Amino acid sequence: MRALISVSDKTGIVDFAKELVAMGVEIISTGGTASALQGAGVPVIGISEITGFPECLDGRVKTLDPHIHAGILAIRSNAEHMKQIAELAVTPIDIVVVNLYPFKQTVLKEGVELHDAIENIDIGGPTMLRSAAKNYQDVSVIIDPLDYATVLTELKESGKVSLKTNFYLSSKVFEHTSHYDTLIANYMRAQRGAEVLPDIMTMTFEKVQDMRYGENPHQKAAFYKEVGNTKGFLTNAVQLHGKELSFNNINDTNGALELLKEFSDPTVVACKHANPC
Repeated sequence: MRALISVSDKTGIVDFAKELVAMGVEIISTGGTASALQGAGVPVIGISEITGFPECLDGRVKTLDPHIHAGILAIRSNAEHMKQIAELAVTPIDIVVVNLYPFKQTVLKEGVELHDAIENIDIGGPTMLRSAAKNYQDVSVIIDPLDYATVLTELKESGKVSLKTNFYLSSKVFEHTSHYDTLIANYMRAQRGAEVLPDIMTMTFEKVQDMRYGENPHQKAAFYKEVGNTKGFLTNAVQLHGKELSFNNINDTNGALELLKEFSDPTVVACKHANPC
């Protein structure tokens, strides 16, 4: 069994890799991830040993190679696929562990330059993730360090990751890459001074918190924020005291905040059911 590991967020990756090695899994890795693993005593096969081609262009090209993607995308139950990769001397890759360059964290910094944003657009990472997620019946793909424990537990108990878990991990990848691409698209549109009414509008949201209940006590609700709006929005407020907020708390507070924006002088607003009173 082989695992390909290439992560920006290295939380827990050394311990995870050590557990895989203890179960006989070979580790393939790239750049900084390979250095971190080797520094911790984890045996690693460098990506260039697999591709026969050096990492180049300041790391822009590392994993974009048929030796990698054929190993990920080959359908194990398809005899012709397995014959082809054998003829091409490609070994299947069974686990793909990738998380992406920190584009969001970069563009939310004060004074970030376009060049810095562009350099944090990941290309190889999403490509590997999508390949592995497409072939979820044969490949486990992990984008979130919180999923390491689940994968290790299943490998220890049954020698493989269940199809149910692989499907869950696959769906999580497509959610993440969609979110990632939307952040990039919205940033680029803002940089070009895009039209007010574009032909295509994409938006992406992240959960801020669960709420006690919705508009009525029998309803479930959560509070989400649009990523990128950083100033003058309730989503960026910090709750200093009190119990978990309800839908009505959020709605009233947001109504009050939006009303305050209409005034240039110091103003006090009280709201009930989003109506000023």
